[in-house]
Amino acid sequence: MRTSPSKPSIISATRAKDKARLRDNLDPVRSHAPGAESALEVGRLLSGDHDEPHRILGAHPAAWGEAAGAVVRAFHPDAVACELLLDGETRPMEALGGGLFACFVAGHTPPFAYRIALHFAGGGTWERDEPYRFAPTMGEVDRHLFHEGTHRRLWQALGARTTTAPDGTEGVAFAVWAPNARRVALVGDFCGWDGRLYPMRRLQGSGVHELFVPGLGPDAVYKYEVKTQEGMLRLKTDPMARAMERPPRTASVVERTTHVWGDGAWMERRRAIDPAAAALAAYEVHLGSWAKALEREGRTPSYREIAPGLIDHVRALGFTHIELMPVAEHPFDGSWGYQVSGYYAPTSRFGTPDDFRAFVDLCHRAGIGVIVDWVPAHFPRDDFALRRFDGTALYEHDDPRLGEHPDWGTLIFNLGRPEVAGFLIANAIYWLRELHVDGLRVDAVASMLYLDYSRKEGEWIPNRAGGRENLDAIEFFRNLHRTLAEEAPGAFTIAEESTSWPHVTRPPDSGGLGFAFKWNMGWMHDTLKYFAVDPIGRTWHHDTLTFAMIYEYSERFVNALSHDEVVHGKKSLLGKMPGTLEQQFANLRLLYAYMWTRPGKKLLFMGSELAPWWEWSESRGPEWNLGAEPFHRGVLALVRALGRLYHEHPALWRRDHDPDGFRWIDCSDRVNSVVSYLRSGGDDSLLVVLNLTPMTHEGYRIGAPESGRYDLLLNSDDRAFDGSGFEVPASVEAEAEPQHGLPQSLVLRLPPLSAMIFRRSTMEPAPEPAAKKRATRKGGSSRSKRGASP
Repeated sequence: MRTSPSKPSIISATRAKDKARLRDNLDPVRSHAPGAESALEVGRLLSGDHDEPHRILGAHPAAWGEAAGAVVRAFHPDAVACELLLDGETRPMEALGGGLFACFVAGHTPPFAYRIALHFAGGGTWERDEPYRFAPTMGEVDRHLFHEGTHRRLWQALGARTTTAPDGTEGVAFAVWAPNARRVALVGDFCGWDGRLYPMRRLQGSGVHELFVPGLGPDAVYKYEVKTQEGMLRLKTDPMARAMERPPRTASVVERTTHVWGDGAWMERRRAIDPAAAALAAYEVHLGSWAKALEREGRTPSYREIAPGLIDHVRALGFTHIELMPVAEHPFDGSWGYQVSGYYAPTSRFGTPDDFRAFVDLCHRAGIGVIVDWVPAHFPRDDFALRRFDGTALYEHDDPRLGEHPDWGTLIFNLGRPEVAGFLIANAIYWLRELHVDGLRVDAVASMLYLDYSRKEGEWIPNRAGGRENLDAIEFFRNLHRTLAEEAPGAFTIAEESTSWPHVTRPPDSGGLGFAFKWNMGWMHDTLKYFAVDPIGRTWHHDTLTFAMIYEYSERFVNALSHDEVVHGKKSLLGKMPGTLEQQFANLRLLYAYMWTRPGKKLLFMGSELAPWWEWSESRGPEWNLGAEPFHRGVLALVRALGRLYHEHPALWRRDHDPDGFRWIDCSDRVNSVVSYLRSGGDDSLLVVLNLTPMTHEGYRIGAPESGRYDLLLNSDDRAFDGSGFEVPASVEAEAEPQHGLPQSLVLRLPPLSAMIFRRSTMEPAPEPAAKKRATRKGGSSRSKRGASP
């Protein structure tokens, strides 16, 4: 048969002999097509076992007589006929059996564009562009960096990515790491979830399986069907999915993103910020329960709908950041997000990834930073997610002494595998760069650092030096922070680390782990223990309150009163307070004032500003009605006043981690349970006095650094905060009488269970009449009396 040199054609045959020769040419077994030299190859394809289907399917160079061209093969196990659509022509393809079809095209050299039309019994037809005509979408450099654990834009190489092929065809490129799978197939709504239809190509030497599907686009729902070496089929969510279905559904979704960021000024400023020297007062939020009050007719509000009210509330209280408990996708509401199934996907409970971007954008434009809890320690056993992803322990350790968490029933990441460590480090970069999050609070750091964490003798494996330290985790954290310093300057990490592990916040190159901050669990534990003591007995527990200052500058700390302290039978913060009703509220106001004025960044769990009686539950939201109730409204007003002071006075944050930013005036008056201290930051200086008992003190003398008038900025016992209203002067003049190692002193009236914050006035005081004398006593308390209630 002659072919036109100007218009290549599909070869057909009319004589029986020619038909036989053509069939032999089309058949990958008879024609010895490259990579398909045996019937076993075709059998693997037909049975759904082939991990390199492109070796058979698609267009391959071939010849028919003197005609050079290509053989095109397509596959669908249920099709009864197939046609090739090329250059405006439709030609039948030869049925080779088992759903495999082929035809020869003269004058075409692969690659070239074509479509196929599949026909089914009953008259149905499916016309589609062919995935198997495209070259691999993941290059050698990407594969090398991935296996080295250093790919910093991993989401651009793995997962589902809308892209355009070199010939201009739009579609979605899929790539997944499953090195021990027999084969991986793409399944989804677009193929009836049939794992036979879209087998993926294994990129040799990489363990990565990939497929470009033309014509597919955003919002496509998909999973990977993984066939293990034992022949078991496992339906898996994409580990790199950037969007997922709303639970309880578990499929991945091809992300649709059109968001245009409007926080450029914020992000530019962020690059130049030293977080340690900046204000940081975080309002910790569980979005699920926060959103309860916004639900209408059972509909959960979106990130966009939640943002305005939350931002207004946070700004009114003076918080600088919102810290979200984990919002990466997770299957179970009751896990509070700490058992993650989709590390790259903001949970779909509150909308799309673009809705989350809009939330962050709105926060930034309102001057509020965003911190997200991040969980690199462990992941859940749900079979649709990471667990035994390719039929083997891929992301986790195989040995349960290393790979199973005894407390939470979860699986532990194998951080010694470069691909796993790189997956997590790239994930941190993704949240900080692509989603514009400002900080990551890293959960359960202690469980990562110790091989024997929560394990009995014989239940753990020592490291190569015979110790209990997890050397892989140490190296992971150091690499993480070296990378983030380059990739996300100005962003920060916070370690939730509950032990005395040294140098958590020291730079990696100085022997530390590299975190910007560490939750001060010791301060939290000791302080709540102290405040739970009846004030009558606090004199014997004085050191419990002051001890934290001994190690204050060993790390850069965050003082956290988090959700962990108001659940599981621990009582609410108010419920921990002793005494009468009035004293309980006075104690809570005093606790908050102490936290806001001592060194360290701040964190308070949502709703704590309302002083609820009940523990927190994810099933209900904050008790907003309490804001109008006596005493509760006073606590709310105090938190608002503390937030205002925090913004107005850099002394409360600029030198949090510098010993020169804090000085005890007196921390030894255990008899009266009174402590006093100075906070300094540049030209700003505040003097704080805490009376930790219901005793009032008249004529109580404390040292002062300078002469002049000291104005009272805040008194937690003020009637504005539903305090007792014990009268105190609005300002006090320093006297030239040394006290507590300082050249001046103040003589104060101390209300019961109160915190008082003073600032030296910059205005010169008016001269006093010569006849006016102030009667004071030297030393500590001149006269004390017990208040019936504050």
